[in-house]
This record gives sequence, C-alpha cells and structure tokens, in this order.
Amino acid sequence: MGHARGEVELEGKVLVLKRIQVTYSGFDFADADRETVQRVVDTHAQGCPVARSIGAAVTITAAVDGL
Repeated sequence: MGHARGEVELEGKVLVLKRIQVTYSGFDFADADRETVQRVVDTHAQGCPVARSIGAAVTITAAVDGL
C-alpha cells in the first residue's frame, strides 16, 4: 500500500504544492532483496507520469517502510 503526503506553502495569497512524500508499506521482502527494492524506489519517479509532469516544480521523495 502507498501513502502520499503533500506539503504546501503560502506564496503571496496562493497555496502552492512544494513537496510530496510517498511511503510504501505492507511489503514483505527478504533481506537479500533490500538493495533491489531500494533501487526500484529510487528510480520510480523517472517512469511515473505524475512525477515527470510536476517534478520540476515539486520535490517528490519515496521510501519503503522497513528499509
């Protein structure tokens, strides 16, 4: 399961989305797979249409619980 949390800041009189933190949880993986899982999470945004669309304006980070 994934959970996303957005952070906004006030610029003048407008709320602007600045950061999105995505956290994946509920996965059971072997210790031997931790490096692979981390590599997939680290490169996910490169293939994500939303991240590619807004990535220049919004900082997007991702993590997996248990890593």
